[in-house]
Amino acid sequence: MYKHNINLLPTQTNKNYESEELIPKNIMSIGANKKWDQGYTGNGIVIAILDSGCDTKNLNLAANIIDGYNFTEEHNGDTSNFEDLNGHGTHVAGIIAASKNKKGTVGVAPNAKLLILKVLDEFGRGSVETVVKALNYATKWRGPYGEKVRVISLSLGTRNPNEDMYRAIKKAINEGIPVIVASGNDGDGNINTDEYRYPGAYDEVIEVGAVDDENNIAPFTNTNRFVDIYAPGVDINSTFLDNEFAVLS
Repeated sequence: MYKHNINLLPTQTNKNYESEELIPKNIMSIGANKKWDQGYTGNGIVIAILDSGCDTKNLNLAANIIDGYNFTEEHNGDTSNFEDLNGHGTHVAGIIAASKNKKGTVGVAPNAKLLILKVLDEFGRGSVETVVKALNYATKWRGPYGEKVRVISLSLGTRNPNEDMYRAIKKAINEGIPVIVASGNDGDGNINTDEYRYPGAYDEVIEVGAVDDENNIAPFTNTNRFVDIYAPGVDINSTFLDNEFAVLS
């Protein structure tokens, strides 16, 4: 059966372990630490992450993982095993919700819960069909106390639009779940030219491009008329495999 390839935004640069708690510069630059002081820490919020899975034993993430599902053929197709063999999903999970536990790094919403939906393999490959299943799963998911997904995050994309994926996106949004999608890494450094990845280029989602420390648009980020916001995406320190930390762009 033909499967559409999903492009995983590339991971790069070096691993960097931190034994003491570090609030990363990207968290500081968007003012998340100030929101914590006002009580906005993600408490009571469940965020579904469609990616390569997550290191469930990571000291900064384990307490915040509420559930998960493996949609890939990895781990012999065991749907209950959503361990990350790539690292990208673990890095994204840390940016979103690494715990504030006086160790390592801290995420934007350190008290949020994570629903880990593994749709990409160790090489960052997946299929549109798998992403559609995961989107529908996230929309219908209920936690042990009736919790519902409040946000869906996808740092992945394919070059071609797909009607099934589009329907699943709209269904989630109609259920009151905002869908946040990376714009992609096909940029040519020229903001006046358009590069598209889907589902990022669907008007209904919140499409996010990347900027560096000085708020310059990253040369690799996709730019197009559907990008809703640019956020830190260059040299981001976050959780990685084996309880290590990585600086990735």
